[in-house]
Amino acid sequence: MPASASRTDPALAILRRTFGYAAFRGRQAEIVSHVAGGGDALVLMPTGGGKSLCYQLPALLRSGCAIVVSPLIALMQDQVDTLVQLGVRAAFLNSSLDWPEARDIEQRLHAGELDLLYVAPERLMSERGLIMLERLSAASRLALFAIDEAHCVSQWGHDFRPEYLQLSALHERFPGVPRIALTATADEATRREMIERLGLGDAEIFISSFDRPNIRYTVVEKDNPRQQLLAFLADRRGEAGIVYCLSRKKVDETAEWLAAQGWDALPYHAGLSPEVRAANQRRFLREDGVVMVATIAFGMGIDKPDVRFVAHLDLPKSLEAYYQETGRAGRDGEPAEAWMTYGLQDVALQRTRIDESNAHEAQKRLEAQKLNALLAFCESPRCRRSVLLEYFGEAGRECGNCDVCLDPPELWDGTEAAQKALSAVFRTGQRFGAMHLIDVLRGKVSAKVRERGHERLPTFGVGQDLDDRAWRSIFRQLVAAGTLHVDLAEHGALKLTDAARPVLKGEAQVEMRRVRATHSTAVKARRPRGADGLSSADAELFEQLRMWRGMVAREQGVPAYVILHDRTLRELAEVRPGSRGMLMTIGGMGQAKVERYGNELLHLITG
Repeated sequence: MPASASRTDPALAILRRTFGYAAFRGRQAEIVSHVAGGGDALVLMPTGGGKSLCYQLPALLRSGCAIVVSPLIALMQDQVDTLVQLGVRAAFLNSSLDWPEARDIEQRLHAGELDLLYVAPERLMSERGLIMLERLSAASRLALFAIDEAHCVSQWGHDFRPEYLQLSALHERFPGVPRIALTATADEATRREMIERLGLGDAEIFISSFDRPNIRYTVVEKDNPRQQLLAFLADRRGEAGIVYCLSRKKVDETAEWLAAQGWDALPYHAGLSPEVRAANQRRFLREDGVVMVATIAFGMGIDKPDVRFVAHLDLPKSLEAYYQETGRAGRDGEPAEAWMTYGLQDVALQRTRIDESNAHEAQKRLEAQKLNALLAFCESPRCRRSVLLEYFGEAGRECGNCDVCLDPPELWDGTEAAQKALSAVFRTGQRFGAMHLIDVLRGKVSAKVRERGHERLPTFGVGQDLDDRAWRSIFRQLVAAGTLHVDLAEHGALKLTDAARPVLKGEAQVEMRRVRATHSTAVKARRPRGADGLSSADAELFEQLRMWRGMVAREQGVPAYVILHDRTLRELAEVRPGSRGMLMTIGGMGQAKVERYGNELLHLITG
């Protein structure tokens, strides 16, 4: 971008000078222009797509202070630390502050000494909070309202925050202040709910592509999941990652087991004390190579850009949840991996969760449909990214960066096998799970088979040509296709649906993906991800820069990425700028960071 362009465009000038970037990404420029001009906006942009800039930059373009509504204390602290490093006057108000600290920030706000103030929704919507804002508004000091994680307003979502429902009052109390609501994921129903509940009927809607091309998606059949996880992690030592489990007990056990295997693994779930959760989250954010084993209580608002992998040991509740959880990997745009192992037992557990919830029937039906969509994703022989994007209403194409594209499954005519499986379900009375049915099909006279007399059934032994893994895959694919249903009332028994009838009658053909042989993952020693592709000399400098960054971060008590991102360190190692002016050409090196760290960086680079 020519220097003259940034001088004539105030937004580009701030982008370069403050944030250290030469150009906007995607629809950022449109959004910034719209909000800076006073318009309301609803922004749907994937994690790592640059949502924060969409309100931070308009806040600096408009007069007054921007009020940012954020649901999580950790996110506020992280965002403010990052902005302060950039030379932006930012602060937060939440329950972590004592009274003198909160009073000092309020005084700075009233004195016009803040550009952005992050506020918890319950604090903002209190009587004191609104009175505080009304005083500011009378003096024309409110730049805009930004409502982050706006999907929290959805009463059907797992991130629902009741206090978000009150935020529609902002428009009523401050009609002249523009609002921007932002979220990383929302299906059509949630979008409508956000618009209605936040009073955004006249807002411009900006929907960016949901594609995260840097993330590689892999789904494997659950078969000794701990060892599968260990194989996946084998060549990822020194990398930060998240391992999601369904239950608190499993989180604790998995974290303890990984620690015993030599991994720096920590647990995180709602059953831990607030002090332990905060300490573990702080270590994850501020140290390199920490693996957080967690329930879904961990994740929303985690702004760590260098999470290199997200692994699921249990099936998430929906494709939206899967997308949101895997989206916490690779926020820096560098290669990252989303790995998941699942089996029929996962399906039974999720259906039990739906059935036993206190939700009304319409919501239960919706959640069951969403679970079915996730199963279809897991079993689809098509590119996983295409299936995922199409679910969100976006055209997909083969990505070349998922397990299906990289190692396409072999498809086969599974009609006869499907008929055998469905017949076994029918002849055993639709009262048994897959393990017993497989014994019947393979002709195994187990105690249960003998007790029920199932060795005398016509289907006994008709499936000896396939092994247990192949039959497990067949049953999973039949459930995903909707020809079988997991019955919650009978402990995961498989039952026929109406869709099974044409298959049994030979009126429908069933195409299946052939089960793969189990592959072991070789253990490899490799450099940190950020050094991949660098020459030996550049990689050595990259490591020196990482060590310097870690030391500075510890001195300041902030996460390392708040100082500089891996991508910036990589560019510094490759380009090796020799002056402060050349430092300004490096992505992520704004004016404040050059002034603060320029001499130290030049000393490291030039020796």
